Amino acid sequence: MTVSAAEIKELRDATGVGFLDCRKALEEANGDFEKAVDLLRERGLAKAAKRSDREASEGVLELYNHGNGRVGVMVEVNCETDFVARSDAFRNFAHEVALQIAAASPHWIREEDIPEEAILRESEVARNRAIEEGKPEKILDRIVEGRIKKFKEESVLLQQAYIRNEDMNIENYLHETIAAIGENIVIRRFVRWEVGEISS
Repeated sequence: MTVSAAEIKELRDATGVGFLDCRKALEEANGDFEKAVDLLRERGLAKAAKRSDREASEGVLELYNHGNGRVGVMVEVNCETDFVARSDAFRNFAHEVALQIAAASPHWIREEDIPEEAILRESEVARNRAIEEGKPEKILDRIVEGRIKKFKEESVLLQQAYIRNEDMNIENYLHETIAAIGENIVIRRFVRWEVGEISS
C-alpha cells in the first residue's frame, strides 16, 4: 500500500526515526499508525531516536588509509561516555564509518548540511539534461526530483547504502548501533583525502 508524506511526517515527528524507516513501517502496518510505532520500537529505532537529544561529547577520531595510502580518512564519532568510547562495538562502528567514507566519497553527513546552491545547481543540470534527452515538459519536475534524490543518496553519508549491506543505509546502521550500545552516537565531522586530488 502507498502511504502519504503527511502520514510519514507524523510518524517521524512522533518517533524521530528516519523518513525511509517510517515509510517502510507504515507500509508493513497497512497504514496503522500505532502498529507502525510498535514495529519501529521492535527494531530498536524509536528507542535510538529518543536518545538522539542526549549530549554526546566523548568519542574517538578514527583514522583510516586505503589503497596503500592513496586514500586517507579522519572521522570524529561521538558518544555519551568514555566507557562506551573505549568499547569494541563503538570503535568498530567508527571504523566502519571511516571505511564507508573512503569507499563512497560522501560530501556531507546530513541532508541539511547540503548548501542550497548545490541543490539548485544539481536541479538545473538535471533539468537541462532531461530537456536535451527530449523528455516531455510535463514530467520534467518528476525527473528532476528523482535525480536530486539520487544525488542525495550518493553524496550524503547518512543516506548512502552501507557498503557491507546494501539493504540498509548508514542512518539505519547508526540507529542499530545506538540501540545496541544504549547511548546516543553522533557522526560529528570528517575529512577525506585522495592522492592527486585538488582541494576545493
